[in-house]
Amino acid sequence: MPEPIVLPWLEPDHPFPAPHRALSDSTSHPGLLAAGGDLSPQRLVQAYSQGIFPWFSEGQPILWWSPEPRMVLTLKQFRFHRSLRQTVKQWQREGRHRLTIDQDFADVIRHCAQTPRPGQPGTWIVPAMQSAYRDLHEAGHAHSIEVWEDDELIGGLYAVNLGQAVFGESMFALRSNASKVALCALVALCRDQGAEWIDCQQQTAHLASLGARALPRADFIEQVKHACRKPNLLWQSESIYWDRLLMLDRPA
Repeated sequence: MPEPIVLPWLEPDHPFPAPHRALSDSTSHPGLLAAGGDLSPQRLVQAYSQGIFPWFSEGQPILWWSPEPRMVLTLKQFRFHRSLRQTVKQWQREGRHRLTIDQDFADVIRHCAQTPRPGQPGTWIVPAMQSAYRDLHEAGHAHSIEVWEDDELIGGLYAVNLGQAVFGESMFALRSNASKVALCALVALCRDQGAEWIDCQQQTAHLASLGARALPRADFIEQVKHACRKPNLLWQSESIYWDRLLMLDRPA
């Protein structure tokens, strides 16, 4: 019989345990660090600045994670596949699609929570998480990129930004390639302002195909500390131009 998991329980004024104290691969929940606490903007900023993020399902307490290793997309290694480039060029020619920043954060996170995903019976973006990240957006640390077809929102993503550290959270697509185009827009925005990487949290084959690689947790946390000391990125409200995306296959 497996031994029960004993986690530190966070009271409102408790600091996080050191990330290296997260459960190891030999347990049933590798990367799990602590439970409890709250989802206030202040707590979320503390978490992300230490390489920690919340992830839990309905009916569970707040669970905090710091995986080993960490999946990170280094922007110089981003792979702008030919098929995706053709989609961007086609949408540019048609004139029916546009990209915006922070135009509808609430709708983006709602779609991320509600859009069905293969192999996933539910969502970790429970109502408490949606409310928390809307508050973090109001505080200036969470942002969205929207993909529109005519006046319909067809895809997008949201991310957390502290200094030049960018933490990708979730994305959705109601049309083929819409979430991938949103990711291209995020990469373009980050590269334009000197950011070097986007945290992808978990390892997946799809992210690896775009150039993301596993990074040791200790190295990742050092990168986070360095990036958080810099000024926040500028998230402009005007549309992102397609030409910026078509330059992604040029060296950063």
